[in-house]
Amino acid sequence: MDINLPDVLAEVEAAFARYERALVGNDVAALDALFWDHPSTIRYGGTENLYGIEAIRAFRAARAAVGLERALDGTVITTYGRDMAVAATLFRRASAPGKVGRQMQTWMRTPQGWKVVAAHVSLIDEPAG
Repeated sequence: MDINLPDVLAEVEAAFARYERALVGNDVAALDALFWDHPSTIRYGGTENLYGIEAIRAFRAARAAVGLERALDGTVITTYGRDMAVAATLFRRASAPGKVGRQMQTWMRTPQGWKVVAAHVSLIDEPAG
């Protein structure tokens, strides 16, 4: 299997960057467009377990649009072949001092472009040291 083919890695990095801009800008339509429009899409969040794109869309529509700015750290994107990738990153928000967020996404190439098919977001206490 080909890991991190340069052209594929660049595509996923661009999709990840679009997601980040949409997230901090609360561009719900763009966020929806970046998730796979399918009942099998899953997003686990800090307080919710969302099964299916409709549950994810409802969550996004109801989410408060304040305090979304964040700084990313330790982002790792790995592609597997030409059609699958995983993106992992840490993030910190001024609105959550002493905490570090963790985000993982599984991306899949579709005829409509790269889409998140599974995501996990959690927040933990900042590790010591």
